[in-house]
Amino acid sequence: MMQSGRVITAFGRHFTVKLQDGTTRHSYAKGKKTGICVGDYVHVELIGQDEARIVDILERKNLLYRSDEMRSKQFAANVDILFIVVAVEPNFSEDLLGRALVGAWSAQIKPIIILNKIDLSSNYQAAKDRLKTYLDLGIELIEVSTLNPLDLKEKLLPILQDHTSLLLGQSAMGKSSILNVLVPAAQAHTQEYSVALGTGKHTTTTTTLYELPEINANLIDSPGFQSFGLKHLQLNEVIAGFPEFTPYLDQCRFYNCQHLHEPGCGVLKALAEHKIAAERHALYERILLECTAPERY
Repeated sequence: MMQSGRVITAFGRHFTVKLQDGTTRHSYAKGKKTGICVGDYVHVELIGQDEARIVDILERKNLLYRSDEMRSKQFAANVDILFIVVAVEPNFSEDLLGRALVGAWSAQIKPIIILNKIDLSSNYQAAKDRLKTYLDLGIELIEVSTLNPLDLKEKLLPILQDHTSLLLGQSAMGKSSILNVLVPAAQAHTQEYSVALGTGKHTTTTTTLYELPEINANLIDSPGFQSFGLKHLQLNEVIAGFPEFTPYLDQCRFYNCQHLHEPGCGVLKALAEHKIAAERHALYERILLECTAPERY
């Protein structure tokens, strides 16, 4: 018997699918079907009392990718909002923040930055100063502390309502603690980060979708990330990840301008006039060179 459902966990070729009747089934892919990820809507064939076989993936609205040095791998689908968690301390990576924003914009996903641990007042202003470039782009910033869970919920739950959102952050940013406030049943484990190293161990090992039925919302939690997959992007998709370039694109002399070294480039002219942040263009150049580099084997 065939039924429809949504993938809520994925581990290798094994998945948990929540069916329309609210029950869950341990599921696996039919044949050589690969690339199924959390957030996918699927058709499954029921097998026995508690298993199912995924036979079809419905059309996706978008995809997000994780990456390592060798490959990119899709890990979440059909996302409306990407919450990128950074913290007052330890220091967050602006490179990874910028890459997550590019991933969101290129997939037509709304990005929102969450600044966590605002109770750590001694480093608060320095963290805000580092975010100024992104706030100037019009990105919404939400400031929270898990020591004030009521305030956190009042700020985030109205945004989560009626959407599928993804919670993403480097290790040690407090992402799991935020999840525990929003979805207590998740029982996410938190772990103190090493002050000496300024890093933390991954406390989430698989991507999981949690339902918040009282507000008709879905929240996807993913492992702490140290890289963000962008190698799959084409030139126009990379450019879409830098919306501050848009006013100057039609000023380029060449229709296929890559905005790197070409003469008569409107983007480079805006960069020289400090209308585009130098660090943002440097990130664009790094990403574009990575996307056009030969495959490694």
